[in-house]
Amino acid sequence: MPKITKKTRHIAVGISAVIAVVLIVFGYITVGVTSALDDFVFFALLAMISPLAFLNYIDYRWRKAIDEHLPDLFRSIVQAQETGMTLPKALEEASKRDYGPLTSELKRMTVQISWGASFEEALLAFGDRVGTVLTQRTVPMIIEASRSGGHVEKVFDPMGKFIQTTLLLEKERKTQTKPYIAIIYVALLVFLFTIVLLFKTFFTSVEGVPMLVTPTTSPDDLARTFLHMTLVQSFFGGLVSGKMGEGSVYAGLKHSLIMMILGYVALRVFL
Repeated sequence: MPKITKKTRHIAVGISAVIAVVLIVFGYITVGVTSALDDFVFFALLAMISPLAFLNYIDYRWRKAIDEHLPDLFRSIVQAQETGMTLPKALEEASKRDYGPLTSELKRMTVQISWGASFEEALLAFGDRVGTVLTQRTVPMIIEASRSGGHVEKVFDPMGKFIQTTLLLEKERKTQTKPYIAIIYVALLVFLFTIVLLFKTFFTSVEGVPMLVTPTTSPDDLARTFLHMTLVQSFFGGLVSGKMGEGSVYAGLKHSLIMMILGYVALRVFL
C-alpha cells in the first residue's frame, strides 16, 4: 500500500466537503426542513468521513509495514557489516531485498547517495519521508553510529531487538484494548435496542395509535431526536475506539463510519 501524503489528504477533504455541502443544499431545496432532510445530512456525513477513514487506513497499513520490516533490515545490515562492508554499501545491498514498502525507500536513499548526497543527508531525508515514530527514533542513532565508526553492528543488533520488542508490546496493547472497543459497540447496540423497544411498546399503543401526541412532540419528532443522538454517539464513540485501539483519533473514523451506518439502518428499519 502507498503512503498517503498531506496533499492527498487535503484534496480528499476538499472534495468530500464540496460533495457534503452539495448534498445538504440539494436536500434543503428538495424536501425543506423536514425529517427527510436527515437522510441527506447523513449521506453528507458519510461522504465526508468515508474518504478520510479509507485514506487513514491505507496510511496506517503502510506505516505498520515499514515498522515491521525494520528489524529485518537491521539484521541484514549487521550481517553485511560483519563481512566488512561500509554502512552505505550495506544499505545498498539491503535495498536489493524485499522489505515491503521499506524497499522503495532504501532504493531512493541509494539513488540520492549516488547523486552526491551524503549518507547523513539521505538518511535524514528518509526519516522525514517515512515519519513513523520508530524511524524518527532510530535515524539519529544510525547517524551517530556512522560518525563513531568502529563496530557499528554492535549498535544495530540491539536496536533491532528493541524495535522488535516495541512492536510486540504494541501488539499486546492492542489485544488488551479490544474488549474495551467491543464494549463501545455493545453500548451502541443496547442503546438501539432500547430505542426500538420504547417505540414498539411505549410510544405506540396496541392499536397503533400514538400515545405521545402534543402540539410540540410526536413520535416522528422523537424518532428524529433519537436518530441524531445515535449519530452523535456513534461518531464520538468511534473516535474513542480509535484512540484506545491504535493511539490515534483519526484511526477511529472507520469505527465511527461502521457504527453510524449500523445505527442509521437499525432506526430506519425498525422505527
